Amino acid sequence: MASKRGKQTVRDMFLSMTVITALAGVIYLFIPHDDTADPIKAVDYRVELATARRAAPYPVAAPAGLSEKWKPTSVSYEGRNGAGWHLGFLDPDGRYVAVEQSTVPAGKYVPEVSRQAKDTGRTYDVAGEAWQHWEGPKYDALVLQAEGVTTVVTGSAPTESLAEMAAALETSS
Repeated sequence: MASKRGKQTVRDMFLSMTVITALAGVIYLFIPHDDTADPIKAVDYRVELATARRAAPYPVAAPAGLSEKWKPTSVSYEGRNGAGWHLGFLDPDGRYVAVEQSTVPAGKYVPEVSRQAKDTGRTYDVAGEAWQHWEGPKYDALVLQAEGVTTVVTGSAPTESLAEMAAALETSS
């Protein structure tokens, strides 16, 4: 008797695909999933903030008193080469806002963290302090230089949201 090996037909392939598709459908139905869940998870940045405040040569800023509608999404601290502190958020409208700090001078640091924003020469009053206003093709920024540290609040959010973040920044733990 001749072997059928190597002589499979289109019908056999169709039957195999039907079985695989049915199995995948059953798995999809019985494995829990939430199609309405927010794909962006909030991060808890307290440990990184405490670490950065102990290690950084400058007062590390983080917001206090923002509404719960502000969602922290990213955090990092790199002490070498002035890379510095980063804390990213989504504002209540879902637009990105980041707090960036470093010992690197503003002229070099701000374009890097703000995706090429440029100094407008204007200032923006935030809680009685004059922050430099920078504008860029993707992100705008508010910049404060003090005590050997450059603090940048940048992102795709409007200047009002950047100012709200800047006003909420505190350096105490």
